[in-house]
Amino acid sequence: MHTKVERLVGGATAKALSRWRIETVGDLLRHLPRRYFAGAETSDLAALVPGEEVAVLATVRSTKLHHGRYNPDDRSRGQRRAPRGRLEVVVTDGSADLALTFFGNSHLLEHWSAQLPAGARGIFAGKVGEFQQRAQLTNPDYVVLAPDGRVVGGAQRNLALAQVGHDGLIGLYPTTKKLPTWQVAECARLVLEAVEQQLQDPLPAWVRLRLGVPDLVSAFRSVHLPRTRDEVEPARRRLLLDEALAVQVTMAQRRAEAARVPSTPRPRRTEGLLADFDRRLPFTLTDGQQQISEEIFTDLAREHPMQRLLQGEVGSGKTLVALRAMLAVADTGGQSALLAPTEVLASQHHTTITAMLGDMAHADTLHAAEHATRVVLLTGSMSAQQKREALLEVASGRAGIVIGTHALLSAQVQFADLGLVVVDEQHRFGVEQRAALAAKADTRPHLLVMTATPIPRSVAMTVFGDLEVSTLSEVPAGRSEVTTVLVDERRNPRWVDRAWQRIREEVAAGRQAFVVCSRIAESDTVRPPGGDEAEDAVPPRTVEDLHAELVAGPLSGLTVEMVHGRLPAEQKDATMRRFAAGEVDVVVATTVIEVGVDVPNASVMVISDADRFGISQLHQLRGRIGRGAHPGVCLLLTTSPADSEARRRLEAVSRTRDGFQLADVDLAQRQEGDVLGASQSGARSSLRLLRVIDHAEEIQLAREVAEEWVGRPDAATDPVLADLRAQVELLADPEWMERT
Repeated sequence: MHTKVERLVGGATAKALSRWRIETVGDLLRHLPRRYFAGAETSDLAALVPGEEVAVLATVRSTKLHHGRYNPDDRSRGQRRAPRGRLEVVVTDGSADLALTFFGNSHLLEHWSAQLPAGARGIFAGKVGEFQQRAQLTNPDYVVLAPDGRVVGGAQRNLALAQVGHDGLIGLYPTTKKLPTWQVAECARLVLEAVEQQLQDPLPAWVRLRLGVPDLVSAFRSVHLPRTRDEVEPARRRLLLDEALAVQVTMAQRRAEAARVPSTPRPRRTEGLLADFDRRLPFTLTDGQQQISEEIFTDLAREHPMQRLLQGEVGSGKTLVALRAMLAVADTGGQSALLAPTEVLASQHHTTITAMLGDMAHADTLHAAEHATRVVLLTGSMSAQQKREALLEVASGRAGIVIGTHALLSAQVQFADLGLVVVDEQHRFGVEQRAALAAKADTRPHLLVMTATPIPRSVAMTVFGDLEVSTLSEVPAGRSEVTTVLVDERRNPRWVDRAWQRIREEVAAGRQAFVVCSRIAESDTVRPPGGDEAEDAVPPRTVEDLHAELVAGPLSGLTVEMVHGRLPAEQKDATMRRFAAGEVDVVVATTVIEVGVDVPNASVMVISDADRFGISQLHQLRGRIGRGAHPGVCLLLTTSPADSEARRRLEAVSRTRDGFQLADVDLAQRQEGDVLGASQSGARSSLRLLRVIDHAEEIQLAREVAEEWVGRPDAATDPVLADLRAQVELLADPEWMERT
């Protein structure tokens, strides 16, 4: 299965196959037809899209041959060439037509014309073009089919490769100009015949029985050379479950390995910081917060490190749950490090946690509570003196809670007893960064990663399968409703003026507003999600330009300030502090305010060029308003066409505030590679069939079987388990796989 495919199909064909990331025999056998044809079926010609490489099954409706003329000046080796002409063929599916145009010398054209009389059926492959507003294929490859589906003829240059027909179905593979579908089919047949006698099924019989799948050779024959459609689905399911099982075995092994790593238990104390904090809470924890906190406390009390993912809706109280875990660790004499991706978010966490603790955050001072600790902030922009003081607090153990950015990873930062690492917005940190922080502890610290981006269950089992997942879906009482309105700037330009007027009204009522842009300055290039900018797209507004426009125009007289990533950290933090204090009316910002910013008085948000943001980003941004007693309104400004994918994204966001529902929509609209990280790195991925949005049941089944398999006594020496894990290690992006 690991043999290079070049050895069996030749260098030129292997190079063409590499377009689909096919390098080995196993890759080729797992490259499956997109669909199958029986002799009586036809393609939907009306659905063809210009620019696509297609293979269609259709019936010839008409054929017209246009002969060329001899050119007396056209000589080849002293002989006159056959004149060139064209053959025009129209094929039909019974309702729509497709034009085929062939160019060549008269002998070839006459041969092709004889093979393609009216009524002939065949497969025609090529790139869809347009001529006189009609779809057409120019010089397509083709094979002619008998009524039973056997190949009985074809373009002369393909006859040697066309004998792929058999008594069953015809598989249509993805095609390119250099590699028509029947050539891929021939390659698959040759490779299968070459290896099937020696191919051993890697899955034990008990695993196949549990999964309910056929053996591997039967599966390969049934997908590449099926006689009936009933053969195909069980075979595809076997190959799909192979992929799901490889991922789940890897995750189960990592869970097992983590369970063997020693860690210092941090059992909850009946009296101390946590108990005092709970008694002071002015509200009752939601059922979800209580349940997940109990799960975390149970994990912390064990002798191996907790590995838990805490996901939750915007405003569901993840920070409160994490703080209670940190207080439990502090009660045992340990320290917690909260790692945030930006200084704005780190500062916000420091302010929020310090305020929540009150005098419990000021240990060793006259005004400290009986049970108290210290909360320290450490960021890269702090002065040398501030850093020295913070480092001393951390190294001495006086600081029970340490909040920071990447500055926490510095070699200068030494903990006295690091017991818990909390990673906020975990997708923004790499493996090495998390490992560098964990290495600062004598034993492996417990790990709690948080995300405010809801993750569908199947994604959580696949991408975060080595973590236990806790989900906060309840929103605490006191949160206000947020209405989301889509503003079409092309059809209703006056609504934009109304948006700025709405901000003035909210400010006049004593409230505040956010305005969000996708770019800081004109020199920045930001492509909208899902593709390139349209040629006629309106250039997006920038923070700098819109700030100047608003100050001089519709928001003149209000206090309007900018926040973006290029400003000095001190300036950003100062602006956000004044905004939180009510001294700034409107902040014009980029997505630096996407997460962690908590200003309960903010009640309106205008997102300019909203089509340039993804669904999850829009959901997170919208979560910055309606956090207090006042209802919120979020206005999504867009110039995107009504029938565009961008508009559909915005409509989905405007319809619901359910982050988990939006996560499913988001995943359905994105390519799988984006979910798994493959598209970012460009590396080869083993996942060809598995789609986490569609195959949750298969992923769950694979997880159960993997858990049982990895738990067997001989698992450590099982070569099949090692090979399955090796397959997954080839997956593109270590950022999503390596979570140790």
